[in-house]
Amino acid sequence: MKILLNLTGILLVLAIMYLISWKKKNISVKMLVKAVIAQFLIAVILVKVPAGRYVVSRVSDAVTSVINCGQDGLSFVFGSLADSTAATGSVFAIQVLGNIVFLSALVSLLYYIGILGFVVKWIGKAVGKLMGTSEVESFVAVANMFLGQTDSPILVSKYLGQMTDSEVMVVLVSGMGSMSVSILGGYTALGIPMEYLLIASTLVPVGSIMVAKMLLPQTEEVREVGSVKMDNKGNNTNVIEAVAEGAVTGMQMALSIGASLVAMVALVAAVNKLLGVCGISLQQVFSYVFAPFGFFMGLDPSEILLEGNLLGSKLVLNEFVAFQQLGSMISSMDYRTGMICAISLCGFANFSSLGICVSGIAVLCPEKKSTLARLVFKAMLGGVAVSLISAMVVGLFHCIRRIIFKIKLLLIGQTGISPAFSLFPKQIVFI
Repeated sequence: MKILLNLTGILLVLAIMYLISWKKKNISVKMLVKAVIAQFLIAVILVKVPAGRYVVSRVSDAVTSVINCGQDGLSFVFGSLADSTAATGSVFAIQVLGNIVFLSALVSLLYYIGILGFVVKWIGKAVGKLMGTSEVESFVAVANMFLGQTDSPILVSKYLGQMTDSEVMVVLVSGMGSMSVSILGGYTALGIPMEYLLIASTLVPVGSIMVAKMLLPQTEEVREVGSVKMDNKGNNTNVIEAVAEGAVTGMQMALSIGASLVAMVALVAAVNKLLGVCGISLQQVFSYVFAPFGFFMGLDPSEILLEGNLLGSKLVLNEFVAFQQLGSMISSMDYRTGMICAISLCGFANFSSLGICVSGIAVLCPEKKSTLARLVFKAMLGGVAVSLISAMVVGLFHCIRRIIFKIKLLLIGQTGISPAFSLFPKQIVFI
């Protein structure tokens, strides 16, 4: 039943993208089929194949270990305020937002020395070959696995002025549907497992291109730019300056997120005061408006309204508010529910990101400002769709994996013959 619901949910989200598309007749069915198959294959590798799950687990541990290094810097500057077990308790601004400074500096370093550019270039070429997209838009879509919605376009800033509207849509949707590595530490500090975040990031490039090309298919002639060269250095003259700039950017990001949360949480409280006259709350409104998506994710009846509330909080407020709500209860959820709820909330697609996208990218290419303003709202909806499709695809294959596991257990009981095992350090997994 859950498999059928997930498949129906994926088709429903794609149908909504079709309905709001500017050029329905020009949507490439071939591209759409290739993208859906690619998403399914990626999900199979990450969720079903033991080797893929093992890699995700090990990478998750490694990334978490690196993120935790930021704790040393926080403890040095803030002392016991950085320790949630101290008498001062939990201090959100320091323990959650503070680590963004370290991660931003680290990303800036990897960006400057060319490691991120190298990874983006070769994955981007593969994605471009698969999807039939230009190098520029492919590179930006892949860069959004690591960078933020206004950071990734910097890699190809000198080509932005030559991009078609359809290519710009890819830039916007991939930015809205992605997460920056710089703030992953903030999400994990709220209780969201790194494994879920990494799976969501891996599904961003293909999913973003698929949704963007549905919203605005490529009908204009793409300008040939030859071999795309990415700008790794920016305005930095050396590594030290790059790290320093990254730290300052991280501080600005943390302050911006903190200010936004203060305003948003307070506004929700004010709105709830008004709605309280009618005996309802904003959370209840969200729960019922977005509940259908929870239903098609195959969630239990008791969790459908919760997922609706989380999706509404993410869209209208921001993902930090939603992740904070989810983080407080994710440990009590089963593995599948926690994973798909977390993946569905990933990305910057919310109303506050509309202005950030337009102003941030327009700085790099002022002549595209009117195009960005015209496309950004549907791009935000596209970003929401990317996360929803990713969650349903992963949930679908998790159900299939459980069914196969049960069949194998049944075979063991009937025949006494054990299926093959695949051995990995510290774990034994059914093939």
